[in-house]
Amino acid sequence: MNDELWTAAQVAEYLGAASPGSARRTLSRWGVQAAEYAHDPASGRVAARYRADDVRAAKAGRPGRGSRTDIA
Repeated sequence: MNDELWTAAQVAEYLGAASPGSARRTLSRWGVQAAEYAHDPASGRVAARYRADDVRAAKAGRPGRGSRTDIA
C-alpha cells in the first residue's frame, strides 16, 4: 500500500474540483475519511490529509457519466 498523503488542494487538483472545499465535500459524499490531521507549515492551521490510494479508488468506483442508478 502506498502511504502517500494528499491535502485537500491536491485532491481538488486531481479531481478537477473548483476548490479544496468542493473536494472535501466530494470526498465526504464518497465516504473517504482523512487519514491524519497535521499542522500546515504555511498557515499554521490544522489540515486534513487523505490517502492518495483511497482517493483514486473512490474516483474509479464512482458511476460514469450518464449512469442510470435507478435501473436494476
